[in-house]
Amino acid sequence: MKSTAEALQEFKATVEGYLSELENFDMERLLIKTAEEEWSIGQMYMHLIQSAQFMHLDYVDRCLAGSEATLALKDEKTEQGKAVFELGSFPPIRIRVPASPQYTPKQPESKEQLTEGLHRIVKRMERTEAELSQAPEENKILHPGFGALNAKEWFLLIEMHYRHHLLQLERLKNELNLV
Repeated sequence: MKSTAEALQEFKATVEGYLSELENFDMERLLIKTAEEEWSIGQMYMHLIQSAQFMHLDYVDRCLAGSEATLALKDEKTEQGKAVFELGSFPPIRIRVPASPQYTPKQPESKEQLTEGLHRIVKRMERTEAELSQAPEENKILHPGFGALNAKEWFLLIEMHYRHHLLQLERLKNELNLV
């Protein structure tokens, strides 16, 4: 498993790529959906920002604090979770979650919203990484597919998640003939 410092550097490089890509799109293109059940490129960016801000980093914080939501050490990763962490990445397959008001991201209001959101996540990742050396490994929170993850694993998951969505970005650009 890679170190949190390595993951942070790779995360920052991935975000730089997303920021660079963002420069190639005007708002009209960011909002185009190729089908009703598909996300726009803007929604994908919103998903990355919101999942890191409101789920992944929140769970890192809860594990660090040892909040009431953390589980005992006996809880383990699922087979899928073990495989993802052994590989250091999600499998290169499309993951579909049914549309819902809680999960489906809203369209962005502006490119600035996306740029500022990504910068905010990078800053929070930098602050968080510095605290992870003291993270108790027994404090875990369940991931819906990967099982019980501790603070370091939730942190590593963010980098893997951002990298995984590069596949979606390429697919959406191809579908919109933006390549």
